[in-house]
Amino acid sequence: MRLRDLPTPAVVIDADRLQHNLTTMSAAHPGAALRPHVKAHKCTELAAMQYAQGHHSFTCATPREVVGMAEAGWGDDLLLANEVLDPSRLSALALAQRNARITIAVDSAETIDAAAKAGLREVLVDVNIGLPRCGCRPDEAGRIAELARSRGLEVRGVMGYEGHLMMVDDAGEHRAKVDEAMQMLLAAHAMVGGEVVSAGGTGTYQLHADNRRITELQAGSYALMDTYYARLGHPFQQACFVIGTVVAANPKYAVADVGLKAMGMDHGNPSVETLDGNGADVWFLSDEHITFVPHEGVAAVGDRVRIVPAHIDPTMAMHDVAWLVMGDQVIDRWPINLRGW
Repeated sequence: MRLRDLPTPAVVIDADRLQHNLTTMSAAHPGAALRPHVKAHKCTELAAMQYAQGHHSFTCATPREVVGMAEAGWGDDLLLANEVLDPSRLSALALAQRNARITIAVDSAETIDAAAKAGLREVLVDVNIGLPRCGCRPDEAGRIAELARSRGLEVRGVMGYEGHLMMVDDAGEHRAKVDEAMQMLLAAHAMVGGEVVSAGGTGTYQLHADNRRITELQAGSYALMDTYYARLGHPFQQACFVIGTVVAANPKYAVADVGLKAMGMDHGNPSVETLDGNGADVWFLSDEHITFVPHEGVAAVGDRVRIVPAHIDPTMAMHDVAWLVMGDQVIDRWPINLRGW
């Protein structure tokens, strides 16, 4: 098969660019220093490539990702970096402990109680280091850890996510703010104990490579990339596209079959280019369509275009299959098999 043979919309992964990204990140964070986040691709075939790079621990965002990774044989050390209260999903995680090492984030008495009742064994204390999402206050981390231990849980350490700092433009300000966030996390770790200090992401990977304050980096988007992270100028290449077909065209604009149901939009519009590299201006997306204006020439009905997502994680979650390609040649079909909760 070739690109023009694929039914569209189709998620396509460039094998050479993917390998470049995996190798580049592994050089900065080798082995256990990286805990790849599978939420960015939701694909056990891609996780296998990360495992082959020497990364044998993984970060997950949903119970489904944890169970799916365990079933696929990548259960050496799986972290659910998220709070879960649902008894049925926690029970599924507990059952998966038969064949996998599973750790879950906790940040309250309620999440501790739910994990202990389900039969989970290991936790990290999730600490709020500035992102207004989950996590206990840094000064509460010691109390949360002791409460977890009192329920028979092993506390492996702490985690925190400086997600609000991924896109700080000024390099000096970026470093200073990440330093401040890490000091909060390290202060919490001093109260909690344990061998793990887990933090970071694609947007701060280089700062953690320069200063090894954490034991592991939780990065995911680096593998496939998107236009949002591309703004940072990191050495990772755009490895994932959604291929679309032009279904309508006139002298003023063209329409392809890649819409809101095929593209994560929370970071803005995607970008569009033809297979020969001609760019385009995106007007808008509707449910099933993207309307754009080519920079050069006029698009014709039947033309294929590459749509580059602005946010890779939700884009992957909208598709069942990814096609691995080398140039124009399709070389494999990968199920995106960790979708759902």
